[in-house]
Amino acid sequence: MLARVTAALLVLTALVPALAQYQPTWESLDSRPLPEWYDAAKVGIFIHWGVFSVPSFGSEWFWKHWRGDQTDKYVQFMEQNYRPGFTYADFAPDFTAEFYDPAQWADLFQKSGAKYVVLTSKHHEGFTLWPSKYSWNWNALDVGPKRDLLGDLATAIRNRTDLHFGLYHSLYEWFNPLYLNDRAANRSDFVTGKTIPELHELVETYRPDVIWSDGDWDDTPEYWTSKEFLAWLYNDSPVRDSVVTNDRWGQGTMCQHGGFLTCSDHYNPGHLLERKWENAFTLDRDSWGFRREMRLEDVHPIEEVLGELAETVSCGGNVLINVGPTRDGRIVPVFEERLTQLGEWLGVNGAAIYGSRPWTVQNDTLQGDVWYTQRAGDVYAIALSWPAGGQLRLGSAPQQLTSCQLLGHGPVPCQDGVVEFPDLTEVTGRWAWVVRFSAPQSDNRVSYEVPEKAAGKEKVETPSVVNL
Repeated sequence: MLARVTAALLVLTALVPALAQYQPTWESLDSRPLPEWYDAAKVGIFIHWGVFSVPSFGSEWFWKHWRGDQTDKYVQFMEQNYRPGFTYADFAPDFTAEFYDPAQWADLFQKSGAKYVVLTSKHHEGFTLWPSKYSWNWNALDVGPKRDLLGDLATAIRNRTDLHFGLYHSLYEWFNPLYLNDRAANRSDFVTGKTIPELHELVETYRPDVIWSDGDWDDTPEYWTSKEFLAWLYNDSPVRDSVVTNDRWGQGTMCQHGGFLTCSDHYNPGHLLERKWENAFTLDRDSWGFRREMRLEDVHPIEEVLGELAETVSCGGNVLINVGPTRDGRIVPVFEERLTQLGEWLGVNGAAIYGSRPWTVQNDTLQGDVWYTQRAGDVYAIALSWPAGGQLRLGSAPQQLTSCQLLGHGPVPCQDGVVEFPDLTEVTGRWAWVVRFSAPQSDNRVSYEVPEKAAGKEKVETPSVVNL
């Protein structure tokens, strides 16, 4: 009997650390290693979609600029195009999503070569893309599309691709009366009655592998109870082993605490950091959400997208590339083209990106538009422009790796930092060319094709939340 009790106690003792591994302190939470999939993935797709996609003017901050800041161009836009007394809530019925095809989106994201996707579950306007029981009559099932936009995409991503599914969530809401009352009366009813219950609802229902927090800057982590939520997420949630988080959890946390660092929008330091970081940037230079006044010159060309990718990955970061769908559920052709071009490039050059690590040198000392990565003993030089005269002269080429291959072509002569390029017509690829430096007769070359569909993947149905 004593032996059985002792054995039971030993089992319980062994379980205790696993059940309470992380404490609600930054010292403890920051000690959690990021799940390995995130660093290996390198490329993600961001999606900003909501009621702001209906006016689709200016930016996704339309409501705040119009009614909060009363910025002239937004006020004038409303006066010229809408009746007096029109409210932001009046936009919601026109958020129809009649052309929304989650399967088509999933296929496009797979084709892009991305390895994870992050959808705005709720932006600062407070409208939820899932039927949240904490957002009565201000969610996608009650008004507008009349469907679970989030759940439908989660199911399509998991059934049709090998991408990880993630969610953006805004802690605050510009004009929520509960939030405004909290601010005025030094209370926390909005956090305890809406923000944290929403986050639990999202995690327990949709099981995201990324929680991309935002809208935290008005108050402290103590107000948001961020540390307590993260301790639950890391210790007890259904995604505790796979989930990654960012650094936007209250005043003083950005670029300091949480999971990977974002530090600012479009963050690209150009040098190595001690911690993992992410460069979230938009294909439309001026807005995260879709805007109807966008012009072709406002959209990053593929050369600039690949430049951001090469520099970011060379310096140890991931890229999260944003598209803004239309109110009726379309990803417009120019965004689709950019993602398709990205996938085309990664299909040839993915070995320099996926699963790579920073090398001893990031940016070449002689050629400023050449960035280095390394993987499995090989070093990769990513040249953003075709070398003049067909010779790439490098100041930081690895001296011990003397066998060179131009990805999308084959072996090329190289010696003393000079790589001989073939005629451009002989190369598969139109932008950003990659030279692989290997030891002579190296056998560790791996082809990275972008699969059209993950094979043998078990279908997963995402449950819906029922409004009460």
